[in-house]
Amino acid sequence: MAEKDLDNRPPADVAAAAEKGLKLRAKFRRGGTTVGIARARDLHHRKSLSDLTVKRMVSYFARHKVDKRAENFGDDDEPSTGYIAWLLWGGDAGQKWAEEQAKSIESRKQDKRQPNRHGRDGNVQRHASHHQ
Repeated sequence: MAEKDLDNRPPADVAAAAEKGLKLRAKFRRGGTTVGIARARDLHHRKSLSDLTVKRMVSYFARHKVDKRAENFGDDDEPSTGYIAWLLWGGDAGQKWAEEQAKSIESRKQDKRQPNRHGRDGNVQRHASHHQ
């Protein structure tokens, strides 16, 4: 894998949470939007996500953490719509993974912005004043 590529393939625990969300949504016929359902399918199939999608996941979790206060959040027998939606986005495992990935993405971008002192041949470039 080239340095510029970051493996944005969700881990198994994120895929499992998304699958659970899809099953609960099918059973209870509620929770999640078309975007959430699409995200769950990608997560469940462990497709590599774009950097932008990872950042959108971080935004989703930041906006929807209040859903965890709902009475039936975490109840698999009578789940809240917010719980189902949360699972569609990968659940707690998805939140943790997306935040870690976003930090790696940002770090990679910062590294790219650092001036490179190495020339095309790999040797350190010096200013002309050093060669006098």
